[in-house]
Amino acid sequence: MKQRYTVPLKRKRLGRTNYKKRIKFLKSGQPRLIARKSLNHMSLQIAVFDTKGDKIIASAHSKELEQFGWKINKGNIPAAYLTGILLGTKAKKKDIKNAILDLGLQTSVKGSRVYAAVKGCLDAGIEIPVAAEILPDEDRLHGKHIASYCTHSGLKSPAFSHYGEKSVKAEHVPALVDEIKNQIKKKVAGG
Repeated sequence: MKQRYTVPLKRKRLGRTNYKKRIKFLKSGQPRLIARKSLNHMSLQIAVFDTKGDKIIASAHSKELEQFGWKINKGNIPAAYLTGILLGTKAKKKDIKNAILDLGLQTSVKGSRVYAAVKGCLDAGIEIPVAAEILPDEDRLHGKHIASYCTHSGLKSPAFSHYGEKSVKAEHVPALVDEIKNQIKKKVAGG
């Protein structure tokens, strides 16, 4: 008797994995930049395929930015950019030169945190095929939009109350991004 129905794989049934997209990534043979975001953090990994499961070559989490002096929100565009630089610097030390972006089931949104992280990896020297117009502009990457909003509205907004608690002035965010970017390159890359 011929079988009429095959039960799909569990991850496919639950909507967690798009296997058609995944097989295209695997056929390329290139390392994948896996970018995942939550409300308060950004997680990045570079993985290569292995028959026993994906092998993680390098990873970075926005929580690691605390080691470099980033005391404020780790879920915004400047934090995602710095996390991308951190991952790219770690990957360069392990001789990773290029990768392809794996968004998983996330929707691609122009100028989003995911693309800020990609821009960070690009600035660190990792080649990732992505259109330049989808990346956030330099002002947003350096947090100038945060500084201008805070100077116009003051720190009375509850969304920015933690800046005062952490003794970081919002108008200093662009300088802080540059400072931490330089620290990552010095400490992680070794020069």
